[in-house]
Amino acid sequence: MSKQRQQRRRLVIAVAVVITLVVATFLFMPTGKYVEVPGSASVTSKFVHVAGKRDRQRGSYRLMTVSVIGPASPAVLLWAHWQPFAEVDSKAELMGSATTSEYTALQRYYIKSAANDAVVAAMRAAHRPVSIHGQGIYVMSLLSNSPLRGHIHVGDIITRVDGQRYARAQGYTRAIQRHRVGQRVRITYTHRGRTRHVTVKLVRLRQTHRPGIGITLTDHTRVVSQPRVRINAGQIGGPSAGLIFALETYQQVTGQNLRHGRIIAGTGTISTNGRVGAIGGIDKKVYAAAKAGARVFFAPNIPATKTLRREDPDYVNNYVEAQRAAKKIGTHMRIVPVRSLQQAIRYLRMHP
Repeated sequence: MSKQRQQRRRLVIAVAVVITLVVATFLFMPTGKYVEVPGSASVTSKFVHVAGKRDRQRGSYRLMTVSVIGPASPAVLLWAHWQPFAEVDSKAELMGSATTSEYTALQRYYIKSAANDAVVAAMRAAHRPVSIHGQGIYVMSLLSNSPLRGHIHVGDIITRVDGQRYARAQGYTRAIQRHRVGQRVRITYTHRGRTRHVTVKLVRLRQTHRPGIGITLTDHTRVVSQPRVRINAGQIGGPSAGLIFALETYQQVTGQNLRHGRIIAGTGTISTNGRVGAIGGIDKKVYAAAKAGARVFFAPNIPATKTLRREDPDYVNNYVEAQRAAKKIGTHMRIVPVRSLQQAIRYLRMHP
């Protein structure tokens, strides 16, 4: 082989390697961005199981999700440009200061909490026995000066303080604040199902200047109802399935035919007294619901109060945003504003 041919061959190989690297980078190299796109419209009855009951009525309730892809490659970002209602976020915009594992743990907590609250709201609406039992406090995040860093993780459950169990998060907070800064307390907690103990010194919390352990927390509860209700959403996370969980539970418990053969979609958080709360990504959920053939879509109708405006200057009423999305895609699906589970039930009764 001549010297010129060898040089040409080396040049061809070098060019091929460069092209391969460029293509690989375009296809696979993460950018640090995340893409949110319309997700699924899953049949809710497969998640909600009421003892001795089955959802035998025609039609279905649909649990709406938003799919998150990331860290996204340049190819995914280009693909997202052509997807309906796609949204590109930085990690901070999507997860705040949480790590990926902490964010995942929070999303799983949110949907478990939504399921519990949905059961309570549905059972109360159906006038059936239901009670809430405190199981400890759920660790939502750890402050930078928390003495529990390195011991406790987001998603762990604190069950005792100095050997004492309390019914609610408020009880744990008060027990800790009875101590002084620098005083030691023994914390009992569960991590991945295992009970553990740690003794730490209390620190002065920056916001309240009171003694504390430096975590943000919320109640971890167990719901007991008659009949027994079990909700398992699998890998789905987030708080926005509350309303649709409650509707599915209510229909199974009462046996009422509220759907009349229709596909009913919707979204919104739920409180134990049935109040519906605002959620994110509703435009994507409207698109997924319309694609699934839904006839009705329930959207939280929470007005922009001064408090909301102060906390979020860009706040847009979910119902208004859902209407805009429906108009944009030209769907005949009816967007129904709701502020409570009772309103949703009443609408389905009056509009068969």
